[in-house]
Amino acid sequence: MEPSIVRGTPPPCPERFNLAAYVLSAGRAVPEKEALRLVGAGRESWSYARLIETVERVAGGLAAVGLERGDRLLLRLGNEVDFPLLFLGANALGAVPVPVSAQLAAAELSPMIALLGPKMVALGEGLDLPPVKAPVLTDLAALRRAAPVGFADTAKDDPAYIVFTSGSGGRAKAVVHAQRAVWARRMMWEGWYGLTPDDVLFHAGAFNWTYTLGTGLMDPWAAGVTALIRRDGALPEVIAAERPTIFAAVPGVYRQILKWDGDLHVACASLRHGLSAGESLQASLRAEWRRRTGLELHEALGMTEVSTYVSSSPARPAPDGITGWPQPGRSVAVLDENGPVPRGDPGELAVHASDPGLMLGYLGEDPPRDWFCTGDRVEMLEDGAIRYLGRTDDLMTAQGYRVSPLEVEAALEALPEVAEAGVCEVSPKPGTRIIAGFITGPADAAGVKAQLAARLAAYKCPKHIQIVADLPRGPTGKLARRALPALYDPELP
Repeated sequence: MEPSIVRGTPPPCPERFNLAAYVLSAGRAVPEKEALRLVGAGRESWSYARLIETVERVAGGLAAVGLERGDRLLLRLGNEVDFPLLFLGANALGAVPVPVSAQLAAAELSPMIALLGPKMVALGEGLDLPPVKAPVLTDLAALRRAAPVGFADTAKDDPAYIVFTSGSGGRAKAVVHAQRAVWARRMMWEGWYGLTPDDVLFHAGAFNWTYTLGTGLMDPWAAGVTALIRRDGALPEVIAAERPTIFAAVPGVYRQILKWDGDLHVACASLRHGLSAGESLQASLRAEWRRRTGLELHEALGMTEVSTYVSSSPARPAPDGITGWPQPGRSVAVLDENGPVPRGDPGELAVHASDPGLMLGYLGEDPPRDWFCTGDRVEMLEDGAIRYLGRTDDLMTAQGYRVSPLEVEAALEALPEVAEAGVCEVSPKPGTRIIAGFITGPADAAGVKAQLAARLAAYKCPKHIQIVADLPRGPTGKLARRALPALYDPELP
């Protein structure tokens, strides 16, 4: 039987390469074309000329306050256009932007800041910070008025940005990406998006989410097409009014759209297809979307460390039960402890260390060597198609974010009325998964939820808290986390 391995040749990235310069280069040829459309309250339209000039001015403003090449700039920003402007402006200098979710509680940021040692912090209005030694920039509008500067002469393997992700050990890990990471995303244009010069790509996420940053902004701009971002408004009505051609979201957003009682065939008439990532796409959800809209959904499998690498596309739709194929240019394998397994056998999906989109490494740790194992359990069929089977570890998925149960359990057990805690994913109904916390001690479920809201980002907080007499444990006394779902009582509030 043929081994479960596919080797591709990615497009070669230029040796001297700057992420921001590349993302904005296509727009220089079409300066008057609409680069960004913001809809809802405070509608805005940005041409490529305005976008490029503003990024260059923001870079100049950051340089004027002392940000230099290699410095780390923490971006603690809300859903505002300053997010991509500062991200690209910092990168234009050769500095390293580090976006963090606006949903994180201040207490969650402290260990991240200690690990990073940022040179500066950009803080959005209404957001808080734990104590920091670095200067905090709050007058972000002033940065746009600075004299513009050019782009740093960076190498393709120089650090470009850092993104935090949940580790299986319960500690947030800092993923360091190279300048070339954005170049590697070209493999998605054909392998997932089906992107054309005339597209208007509408991403349902907020500015301050890396899924939006990549799929919703950087990729459309690198291709010279229009990016559409919503500030507010019902999604079906925004789609009907703005007439995008591609829509991208997590499966939960598609599920919400399907609750709309209008005619989705009419509302979505401008769309060619939809893109789904962030969590597994249920076959029933995909089928209902097809029925209600007449459109196909193309799923991608990926992670913060390498973005997406397996997907279906308009040129190659996946049959039901299949995520897709390795994107053209990717080298992937399905491994066990002895190496690639035969096709049709389950194993762990891995991406080769030569992939230009793979991270440089976790901050403070050695870089990946040979194969980078993703933690996704899959099988590869004879034609190279990938069937997703679940996770090899206990990491959960919430709103497109990976969440460690250890982190949530630690937050629960820090509450005085909670003796012990166990956390897992449960399914209250077919096609829906939520985070549930099972606790012992003299606790009140509603009170626990309220206290957690001050300690954890909203997407990490369990939607279901259940008080139990004891937690299941193995022979050595270790929490048997995989036995927790059997305790779930959906009738409890």
